[in-house]
Amino acid sequence: MAEITVAPGEDGYHVSVTEGTTTTHLVTVDAADLERFGRGATAPELIEASFRFLLSKEPKESIMTRFDISLIPTYFPDYESSIGDLL
Repeated sequence: MAEITVAPGEDGYHVSVTEGTTTTHLVTVDAADLERFGRGATAPELIEASFRFLLSKEPKESIMTRFDISLIPTYFPDYESSIGDLL
């Protein structure tokens, strides 16, 4: 299982995914999307759960290096209905 680390930064959240090798990502999430998808979770909790969701769909190397959390449902329509189970 991959190790996911989420750290806040000035420009968003810095995410490292380690499973053998490590990939790094920069993720942004605004207050409206945190409320919409997070169901009471903090931004780091939502981001970590979102990465677990993404890793169930694709390898870590296929996840964009920079993105806003609102883009996930564009690529994976089941994100919004699935993310609550991962929080």
